[in-house]
Amino acid sequence: MTPEVKAAEINARAARAVVKALGMYSENMQRQARGHTIAYDDAAFFKLVDAEGLDDDSIWRMIES
Repeated sequence: MTPEVKAAEINARAARAVVKALGMYSENMQRQARGHTIAYDDAAFFKLVDAEGLDDDSIWRMIES
């Protein structure tokens, strides 16, 4: 994989994570406005980063491969 393709893959993963995180954030805000507890806590957001392979170790493995 060329460096450009690797960068594109990382950017695509990041974009997916941002879109998902915004949806999660929006759901939390709607729940709070209705007086309910939030659906997603900090751990859920960190899990999203891991699920998309955006943790430091995953990024470095991709870059170095």
